[in-house]
Amino acid sequence: MSMVADSLVIARRNLIRMTRIPEMVLFGVIQPVMFVVLFTYVFGGSMSIGGSTDPDVYKNFLMAGIFAQTVTFATAGSAAGIADDMQKGLVDRFRSLPMARGAVLTGRTVADLVQTCITLTVLAIVALIVGWRTGSAEPTNVGRVLGAFGLLLLLGYAFTWIGALIGLAVRTPEAATSGGIIWLFPVTFISNAFVDSSQMTPWLRHIAEWNPFSATVQACRELFGNPGVVQSDAWPMQHPVWASLIWSAVIVATFRTLAVRKYRAAEG
Repeated sequence: MSMVADSLVIARRNLIRMTRIPEMVLFGVIQPVMFVVLFTYVFGGSMSIGGSTDPDVYKNFLMAGIFAQTVTFATAGSAAGIADDMQKGLVDRFRSLPMARGAVLTGRTVADLVQTCITLTVLAIVALIVGWRTGSAEPTNVGRVLGAFGLLLLLGYAFTWIGALIGLAVRTPEAATSGGIIWLFPVTFISNAFVDSSQMTPWLRHIAEWNPFSATVQACRELFGNPGVVQSDAWPMQHPVWASLIWSAVIVATFRTLAVRKYRAAEG
């Protein structure tokens, strides 16, 4: 309970800071909106999804990938924020207080999750405006749609722990920003987010289908009732919801342990 209370205090501190620097939220919203507009109207008529090049089909196919990309790109913000606190000596002040050692990192990731939730809400509204609809390929319901957004937020939370580890490992916020985002490009693009993975070469398709990012995208398309649910022999594609939950849980458990260990090592 002490750990939870301390984490909530740190999360509140980061949320207050967020309200005092509104451009953090603004820029975080603008980037995914630009991706929606660019991919929808620039690539919409040239992508074949299930044998169709209809822009509306691609639009509904695309949005699960854009949602997933948005929540994972929050990793860079987490890395830069923790690196900034480390550089300014703020974390050293926290260490001098009688608080749980993991609370600083947990509080930060919870605050980032709240920001991601705000960004995802705005992005969903923009997606509806440009024509995205749930149930466009098969029937769905409110519970399944909310479950898809829950999987997205869980994936985003898992990736913020990777960002926390990066932020502790580098010396400057600039390095943390670069280190927090550069590895995300192969993760998000070697996947089923923007193209039909069945059209990839066999070795690349195998990588894409076992990509944790792809599992969440596949699960969201299935729950949203959108087109592009690829039939594959790979277990994550056959059971995407379970695969998404398992991958996210493994990432949280692994990188939270490593990040807290790194934090304690830096303390020494």
